[in-house]
Amino acid sequence: MDHSLYFEDLVVGQSFESAARTITETDMTFFSMLSGDWNPIHCDQEFSKDTRYGERLVHGALGIAIATGMIHALGIFEKSAVAMMSIKEWTFVKPITIGTTLHLRLTILEAEAGESKKVGRVNRRLELVNQNNDVVQSGESDMLILKKGS
Repeated sequence: MDHSLYFEDLVVGQSFESAARTITETDMTFFSMLSGDWNPIHCDQEFSKDTRYGERLVHGALGIAIATGMIHALGIFEKSAVAMMSIKEWTFVKPITIGTTLHLRLTILEAEAGESKKVGRVNRRLELVNQNNDVVQSGESDMLILKKGS
């Protein structure tokens, strides 16, 4: 079943929440392999014991990647998204560690129809939220989205 929302379906202040997933050792290892980022804070348990948090931290960029994946998993932009235009003011509020369970809260901040008959611009607040309901990462993301009938 298609749950895609189009420009006209979105309202400023509207909010959506994704399903949750727990971050695993495998997630972090695969991201290290993909990114080439083998900083000891991510991959060396002995080194990490003596840091502020006492354990390895998940890559901040992995949080961004998980957030974008959770946007897709919502299904609301499945057939209507044209392009992500930006990620702005992204902040790393709290660390993500192995075993952290995250979900995404997406809130519509702006909707600008513009002059195009095919697409509009939507600005969204993205918040990665942990199992304690703490925001661990957040930022804004503009996207182009199809208008109905285009």
